[in-house]
Amino acid sequence: MDRKLGIIPADIKIPVEGIDLEKWAVVACDQFTSEKDYWASVSDFVGSAPSTLRLIFPECYLNDDDGDKRIADINKTMKEYVDNNIFKTYKNCFFLVKRTCGSASRLGLMAALDLEKYSWEKCSRTLIRATEGTILSRIPPRKKIRIDAPLELPHIMVLISDEKKSVIEKTYSKHEKLEKVYETPLMKDGGKVEAWVVNSPADIKDIEDAFEKLYDALDPENPLLFAMGDGNHSFATAKSCWEDIKKGLSAEERENHPARYCLVELENIFDPGLVFEPIHRVLFNVPEEVFLELLKKYSKDIKFEEVKCRNCIGERLKDQSTQGFGYCTSDKHIYVRLKDPVANIAAGTLQRVIDDLLDKGYEVDYIHGADVTDKLGSEKGNIGLFLPAIDKGTFFETIIKDGALPRKTFSMGEANEKRYYMEARAIK
Repeated sequence: MDRKLGIIPADIKIPVEGIDLEKWAVVACDQFTSEKDYWASVSDFVGSAPSTLRLIFPECYLNDDDGDKRIADINKTMKEYVDNNIFKTYKNCFFLVKRTCGSASRLGLMAALDLEKYSWEKCSRTLIRATEGTILSRIPPRKKIRIDAPLELPHIMVLISDEKKSVIEKTYSKHEKLEKVYETPLMKDGGKVEAWVVNSPADIKDIEDAFEKLYDALDPENPLLFAMGDGNHSFATAKSCWEDIKKGLSAEERENHPARYCLVELENIFDPGLVFEPIHRVLFNVPEEVFLELLKKYSKDIKFEEVKCRNCIGERLKDQSTQGFGYCTSDKHIYVRLKDPVANIAAGTLQRVIDDLLDKGYEVDYIHGADVTDKLGSEKGNIGLFLPAIDKGTFFETIIKDGALPRKTFSMGEANEKRYYMEARAIK
């Protein structure tokens, strides 16, 4: 494929026949970060079976004292899985993926993206770019995992803006003629996932031609083709590792080194099964009066409405004519409207408050799911913050115009709808 597009087919690995894929595939490591019970139950379900659980570092354990041992175990297990031939490799291909969760489904295309075409800088104009603020402090612990790893296993989802549905959906229209490579239920209410290999020269050429048309329609001064959806920090880690590796390579070696690319799942923002969910926040042991006093710094006028429950907040958040958010404490639920706030969206305004709280030594967590936010925020001393959803119809336009959004602004689905680890790719 044309290098200018920033996308190539990949050598994609999946477990050989006989491996229990329901135990193999686990949800993205950055989910359920305040719920160790979730990950403990996953471990109980997996038992001693081969599983991506042994190849990732769930972020709920990042602050534990055994981090170095976990990383060593991850790299050891990766090598054992490779040496024991538990992978089958499909050469120079894409995977067409269909994820079904409940009554909804969405399509994806597994492909390798060129890290040379990516930047996490807020105002970058690269072909591939971050959509939310990148927290640079989150890269080093991820680099410790990737730097010696022989494989990458992506939970990264990257968006394309393809209103005519010329890439992924067109490929799916002929999926019955493609070889199915897997189909499995996913644990813990994850629904099911299935995939087909796309490896014929004609089908690959069709995909390239479709991307050529998308590329040609871009503003050459600000050409956004691939926007990070989920997993930006993992993609940024791959970029950082590649910047280190390429220093020791010749110009020719840099062209095709496997670490130059990162395996991702591409998804069309116009897929009706792709739902943008807000990412909420929980403030731990923060007095309500401290939170409200800081909020006053970042909005000229604030209106409060006490409501009966979290669902009432959700209904009010649907009205985006004015900036608003909701919060809960142990004894109430409040809807808040802001006038002349400092940021264009509620996530930006609240991030100013959160940054002040972090400077004061308080703790915050970013939560996928309003139910969990309500549960944690209603614990004595805590505050749960409920944010409105982002309009995906204007998403690309917003990124092009304003640059990256505040960190943790949106999520593509609830936690159990996130990407589960399945495919792998050699990076050494």
